[in-house]
Amino acid sequence: MAYFLTMIHLHVAIEFTFFSPMFEVLQASPIIGIHTAALRLNTILLAKPVPITDECQDSRWKYFKGCLGALDGTHIEVRVPNSDKGRYRNRKCQISINVLGVCNTEGKFIYALSGWEGSAADGRVLRDAIHRPTGLKVPTGKYYLYDNGYSNVEGFLMPYRGVRYHLKEWDRG
Repeated sequence: MAYFLTMIHLHVAIEFTFFSPMFEVLQASPIIGIHTAALRLNTILLAKPVPITDECQDSRWKYFKGCLGALDGTHIEVRVPNSDKGRYRNRKCQISINVLGVCNTEGKFIYALSGWEGSAADGRVLRDAIHRPTGLKVPTGKYYLYDNGYSNVEGFLMPYRGVRYHLKEWDRG
């Protein structure tokens, strides 16, 4: 739900920025209200991360002591003014935004960051999320899992590059 509201907030902001000059409306006025409401709902609806403990019985997670969850980026197509299309064009030539989603070990969203241009690399979006005052926080000794689109840094762990991992094996536990 919080992720959905964030997407609506971003879509309205982009569309309103595009059309507001045509109707001579101050761009910031409705966007501020939407943004404030989305932030308040995010703090209520987003799950809190709980690290994996030694007592974990789930065969998929029991080897990841201290893991808080997993994260990944995705692209969502958007409409932007022609003058901005270059910044929003991703590597597949689509006009999109790059959205970072972070889930806990139960698959519930605990953090989402939207708004980066489609041309932004996943690592850049993650760095922004970490450095924001209200951004993604990783307690000392804990970590998140992510794919090889990122590089290993403290608090984050990606799979070993020399092994091909299969989702079918993950489902079997």
